[in-house]
Amino acid sequence: MSDERPEKPLPELRASDADRDRVVERLRDAVAEGRLDMEEFEERLEAAYKSRTYAELEPLTQDLPAPTGPSSHPAAVAGSAAEPWRGRIGGAGSSSAAVAVMSGFQRKGRWTVPARFDALAFWGGGELDLREADFAQREVVINCVAIMGGIEITVPPGVELDVRGFGVMGAFDQRDNPGPSEPGAPRVVVTGFAFWGGVEIKIKKRKPPLTDDPLRKQL
Repeated sequence: MSDERPEKPLPELRASDADRDRVVERLRDAVAEGRLDMEEFEERLEAAYKSRTYAELEPLTQDLPAPTGPSSHPAAVAGSAAEPWRGRIGGAGSSSAAVAVMSGFQRKGRWTVPARFDALAFWGGGELDLREADFAQREVVINCVAIMGGIEITVPPGVELDVRGFGVMGAFDQRDNPGPSEPGAPRVVVTGFAFWGGVEIKIKKRKPPLTDDPLRKQL
């Protein structure tokens, strides 16, 4: 009788971003199940993102039972849960900075957010819409400086959001809760400061694609 179990990849082979994301997702499930405490989770999470090979990934989930459903092995084909961000991470940034001095700037639609983006609004305003954007790396940093001006940042739900900015007679305002991050989603870190100005972070759903509406055509 032949052994039909799928062969594991060689330990020395390089792991992909999708492999690391699947391990991270299993670790998150283990926390929710009460199998890992937060300290253990944070240690394994850091190790997962630093891992380069399957040999480094394998021990992180070796003592956890396999979840039900499709295989969660690092070499498994990416599941539908990771599909929303497939192909949207990696590449060169469209631009690395935007400046508004008594004027305005806007980045929206399909553009690529670089690893670091610097935004300055001085007596002006700017808009950064990330809902249709691609991301050069898994983690991007947007550094905002608003002096007697304002900057508005819009991100889609599912993105991991980390707001670290501060205001001096101004404010960094995150109005909405982004909710749980999706598997494979980028991490957006917003830093900087606002002086007599403001930086506002909003979470909005992606705009639905335009479709031909026969009723609209009759109007």
